[in-house]
Amino acid sequence: MKLVICEKNIAARRIASILSDGQAKNAYKGKTPVYEFVKDGEPWKIIGLRGHIITLDYPAEFNQWKTIAPRDLIDVEPCKKVTEKTIAASLKSLVDANPYVIVATDYDREGELIGVEVVNLLKEYNHAIGTIKRAHFSAITPYEIKDAFAALKEVDYNLSAAGESRQIIDLIWGAVLTRFISLTSQRLGRDFLSIGRVQSPTLGLLVEREKEIVQFEPKTFWKILATLKKGQPFQVSHETGQFWEEQEVTKIFEKIKDATTATVGKVEVNTIKEMPPSPFSTTTFLQAASALGISATKAMSIAEELYMKGLISYPRTDNTVYPPSLNLKGIVEKLRSSFLAEEAEEVLHNGRRYPTRGKKKTTDHPPIHPVSVPGSGKSLQGDHQKLYELICRRFLATLAQDAVAETVDAAFNIKGEPFVAQGYKVIEPHWKRIYTYFKERRTALPKLSTGEVLDVQSLDLKKDTTKPPARYTQGSLIAKMEALGLGTKSTRHDIINKLYVRKYIKLRPLAPTPIGIAVVEALEGCDVIKPRMTAILEEDMSKIGEGHKTLQETVKESRDMLKQVMDELEKQKDTIKNNIKDAHRKQLTMGICPVCQKDLVMKYSRKGKRFVSCMGYPDCRNIYPIPQRGSIISTGKACSSCGAPIVKVISKGKRAWQLCINPECSAKKPVKQEN
Repeated sequence: MKLVICEKNIAARRIASILSDGQAKNAYKGKTPVYEFVKDGEPWKIIGLRGHIITLDYPAEFNQWKTIAPRDLIDVEPCKKVTEKTIAASLKSLVDANPYVIVATDYDREGELIGVEVVNLLKEYNHAIGTIKRAHFSAITPYEIKDAFAALKEVDYNLSAAGESRQIIDLIWGAVLTRFISLTSQRLGRDFLSIGRVQSPTLGLLVEREKEIVQFEPKTFWKILATLKKGQPFQVSHETGQFWEEQEVTKIFEKIKDATTATVGKVEVNTIKEMPPSPFSTTTFLQAASALGISATKAMSIAEELYMKGLISYPRTDNTVYPPSLNLKGIVEKLRSSFLAEEAEEVLHNGRRYPTRGKKKTTDHPPIHPVSVPGSGKSLQGDHQKLYELICRRFLATLAQDAVAETVDAAFNIKGEPFVAQGYKVIEPHWKRIYTYFKERRTALPKLSTGEVLDVQSLDLKKDTTKPPARYTQGSLIAKMEALGLGTKSTRHDIINKLYVRKYIKLRPLAPTPIGIAVVEALEGCDVIKPRMTAILEEDMSKIGEGHKTLQETVKESRDMLKQVMDELEKQKDTIKNNIKDAHRKQLTMGICPVCQKDLVMKYSRKGKRFVSCMGYPDCRNIYPIPQRGSIISTGKACSSCGAPIVKVISKGKRAWQLCINPECSAKKPVKQEN
């Protein structure tokens, strides 16, 4: 018997259908679906997991936060626990016949670790298990699956060790630092503060950017703009660009403000070629999804669903170079029967000789690309359709011809003062007609000739100020994390989500909350919020996967690093406690009481119900009910009708909304009409 282990039930069902040519039958072992069929006279059984069915944790005796010092956890060996006992029981019933085991989990660190965990569990159940093989595939399509099972590989124990080292290191760092910061700030129970090896430096990036924005001092500058006309009006600007001295710019403007004509000077016209974008890696895909307004967590979840349905390749990859073995033409042929038939035809008949390629080339998985189209009557909806179309268009664009554009640099003379303008016009769009997500802000100029005299429609002196640096988007933050070696392609989006769940950040805009800022300030100067230390550990984990380092030595080095971090933190306990206490109160403050002008703060009743109460109690007994679900965030605004605070309510799966917390507000009540 051949026993195939898949990462999820949906993958098991699809792989069983492919290998059996649709003949697999759905049976159950306990409560777990198992897909059975006979091939070449041999019985096959395929089972899906729920990701990790075994987790890592400390022994139960070390789970007493108040009696065991955080530092004492550093050298404690974690233990493995079976968390999905029904699946484990089903697996146990399948190994009595000494099966030929095939691991068919996702081919990356995490997938290899999940597979090895199950293999070790099966060996515990039956020591006589002999043959264990690995199926490598990057898409759940008939060709890829049949090819993978026809050429099985060995299990990569180095790769699984790299994944296990991450589990151990993240558990130790997370448990020690979380307990330390929570105990020090007296934030226990549901209010505990989470600190992590990767999430802390990521939060540090957001806090650093927020401080740059808050501390930014705008500087005033001026521009002189002129509107000229040749057919249609177009704008030119003084060659100096930004003037920093008002006296200088005023003098020039006074000189030319009555001008009625402008003379065209040198006109330089160039034809340029613009290459298509490179293939999607996980990071560039999440950046593009972010630009569409889809969060990184949601985009990855949808991409995984599309992969499981056999519509796209494996979505966790650093690769930006298509492998020679990938049948690009075959994929384009499939897209001819989709909503992108016209674009596919253009690529087939007028595509580039070689696809574009990015800077990173790996051998585990190809860049993200479509592998098939939805069957009849199985059209995608909403964000699923948006992301599938995004991936398809990106793929087709990488195979399309360079766009051809014309650029114009023109000089003008207005009463002896030099002005300039730049023009841009697409001549042959090619890939830009396919990949429609780039927003072009450049405009064309009319045809100009040196010495030509044009009418001046208006002259304007514009005053402006420099702007602070922009906040990160989820996409740009993930790109920054990648550049600094924070996390991996598989974890970065989840780190952002954890920061949000812990209320360290808000997502719109992506910025730290007061408690997030306080946590970073409490750790200021400590290695735990410096990207370099985390990047070193990431490099070491990669070396484990490559066979150049062992799990044991990497875990030991990480423990030594953590001891140094704790030495630094324990010296600052009082400062940490006070900073976090002040920040927590600030985060819970919803606004000013309209009765006594003291702070209104969110509190919890003995039954766990939250409400907003005045800090002037008992002299002021002003109190307001608030929604019990979702995050409540102060907007800093007061209701124009009653003066009560206006808060923002953010609930999972719903659009954020604002409300005045005063249920008796006159603006909420309909006006009774008199007869």
